[in-house]
Amino acid sequence: VSTQSTWDLEKKGMINSFLMKAVPFAYRNCMFQRISRTLATVVKVPNLAESITEGEVKSIKNEGEFVGLDMPFAVLETGKAAVEIKAPIAGKLVKLHAKVGQTVLVGNDFAVIDETQAPPAGGAPAPKEKPVEEKAAPKPAEPIKTAPTSAPTPKPAEAPAKKPVIPEPEPVKASFAKFSREVRRIPLNFLRQAASKGLKESQNTYAMLTTFNECDMSELTNMRKDLSEDFLKKHGTPLTFMSAFVKAAAMSIRKYPAINAVIDGKEIVYRDFVDMSLEVSAPKGILVPVIRNCESLNFAEIEKAIVYFGAKAKEGKIALEEILGGTFAITNNGAFGSMLSTPIINTPQSAVLGLHSIKNKPTVVGNKIEARPMMFLALSYDHRLVDGREAVLFLKNIKELIEDPRRMLMEIQTSQKQQQMNLSLIHISEPTRPLYISYAVFCLKKKKT
Repeated sequence: VSTQSTWDLEKKGMINSFLMKAVPFAYRNCMFQRISRTLATVVKVPNLAESITEGEVKSIKNEGEFVGLDMPFAVLETGKAAVEIKAPIAGKLVKLHAKVGQTVLVGNDFAVIDETQAPPAGGAPAPKEKPVEEKAAPKPAEPIKTAPTSAPTPKPAEAPAKKPVIPEPEPVKASFAKFSREVRRIPLNFLRQAASKGLKESQNTYAMLTTFNECDMSELTNMRKDLSEDFLKKHGTPLTFMSAFVKAAAMSIRKYPAINAVIDGKEIVYRDFVDMSLEVSAPKGILVPVIRNCESLNFAEIEKAIVYFGAKAKEGKIALEEILGGTFAITNNGAFGSMLSTPIINTPQSAVLGLHSIKNKPTVVGNKIEARPMMFLALSYDHRLVDGREAVLFLKNIKELIEDPRRMLMEIQTSQKQQQMNLSLIHISEPTRPLYISYAVFCLKKKKT
């Protein structure tokens, strides 16, 4: 057939003219439906993060609503934060493949937007106002009828008051009617599910061990007391203890890089940067935003980052990329009054530092006993990668930097002589340690004689 029908020109292909004449209406209607489908855009669940493959639909617009270009029309809650799904085109939501509370996988179809349908020019029509009915004319007030006045009747004489009768107390019966015996079941939200899964995975994967130390906070407390007002005037943010611990941990990681490394299969990945994960309280729970390159930041820059993430956490606006990729974590249970704890490592990190409450305790200073503000420090680490020697020295280095903040300001670590002495003491094994102690006592006695 050499002639082409009107539909052939629209489709830009050779179509049998006999078929067009036989079923013109049905064939044409079917093809128009196919063309209209091609003008609709399928929105898929976007890539949330490297380690996140699913999310729970927290909110979504209804079918039939119109969305604009780059307009968020749904929110997915992941194990880290909430992610908005934006419309790639402007149009009408003609179909939704998910509903609120449903878990969706990355890459699956999420919604269909028809770009051929646009909202009405005047927007949604305003609801018609009902005509106000005219109020009926008020009826004339009827005249008030007055009762005929009569002579006042004399009051009867009051009877003498009777004594009140006190009822006898009833015997007390055992009853649970005033106590609640109800049981409530609340679905576990997606954030708590992901946190539970990650914590259990951490316990099952890591050979977790915790070491402790005690830190004297006197010097840091005095420095904060003396410089807090000047620091606030210059930098516009208050001076807290957290910036000192972040700085001390970053400096200690330079000295002991295994704390910042991670095991990946049969390889050890060493990272030359320090991305610090800090826990922040939020209305939905605890979030862990990441401060990047802490090794290059000063006290003021760290404090500004802490204030920035704290404000975003309260508003629920922390982005997903702001809580991923930490290499070391600090948790502050002391803000809630905890004296001692064993923090759990966040995957894929290898260590976490736990801070606790500051309490005045009797401490030996020289030959005297003084009341000093003391804090317990806890370091949980992956014993597959980090040796006990490195973990102990790492925590001890943080303790020394906090007890003498001048070292942090001057970028001075523990002296080489002190470090060698610490290493020599640690290298002494348990069976031979009594011999060294006995030899040291013998030398002291010989020196006195």
